[in-house]
Amino acid sequence: MNNFFKYFPSNDKAAIWGLNVLSVGCTRILPNAIYPESNHPAHHHFTWETGRVLQEYTLIYIVNGNGILETESIKERILDGTIFMVYPNERHRYKPDKETGWDEYWVSFSGDYMDKLIANNSFSKKQPLSHLGLNEKVLQLFGDVLSASKDENSGFQAIIASATIHILGMLYAFNQQGRNNDEGLIEQTVKKAKILFRENLLEITDSKTITNELEVGYSWFRKVFKENTGISPGQYFIQLKIQKAKELLGNPQYAVKEVAYMLKFESPFYFSKLFKQKTGFTPLQFRNMVLTSYK
Repeated sequence: MNNFFKYFPSNDKAAIWGLNVLSVGCTRILPNAIYPESNHPAHHHFTWETGRVLQEYTLIYIVNGNGILETESIKERILDGTIFMVYPNERHRYKPDKETGWDEYWVSFSGDYMDKLIANNSFSKKQPLSHLGLNEKVLQLFGDVLSASKDENSGFQAIIASATIHILGMLYAFNQQGRNNDEGLIEQTVKKAKILFRENLLEITDSKTITNELEVGYSWFRKVFKENTGISPGQYFIQLKIQKAKELLGNPQYAVKEVAYMLKFESPFYFSKLFKQKTGFTPLQFRNMVLTSYK
């Protein structure tokens, strides 16, 4: 995970969507690290001693790690896979356990859309937490918000607003269905493995390494992963790397050998051979094809 955050001023064009995204971010907090980091704007920074009060809603998804949330309404433990809402005009504070740290994704927003959901009792500050688990679709939606926010291409406000609404819809459906964390060890392990693969794509070289994080044996993990996905974890990991390679090859500033090393392939030759095997094109052929299509 690459730490990233961005804050936006209130925008009339964004407001027409009924939901105005004001900040987005993702942060990996290591064990024993100071929290929160001090480089956020003053109106968002807080200390555990004082807490803070915001004027907007903030949705925070904790992917790895544990911690605590305290508001004027509740005091709850935050477990791995928890998503929670911070409400406007309510003093609150939250932090990860020093022993675990955590990975957090967040989006803050205001607007009539959310106000109507609150008025209809679709969400309540008395029940701000949901143990969603490691939901790959929700994580992808947060990724879409972050990606659009980084580029700020024309119309990006509509993209991040609609993705945020989609997250809220999934969270509402989850709460309505009364789901909990009794998904079973196998399904939960496979979900977490997929997320770990995506989040550490540029950091790990072998699919076996994540079994330490999962705290399971590789033989069992490989068996249940293939039964649930149809492919082995190694092949799933390679597919993700090839997808990322396509993205990097679309940027002419990276040489093919740089892409190979960024993705931790053992050599540029092996990368080129595998890329052609999976796509039918060499990396150079693929790059030329992509760049030509933009002309």
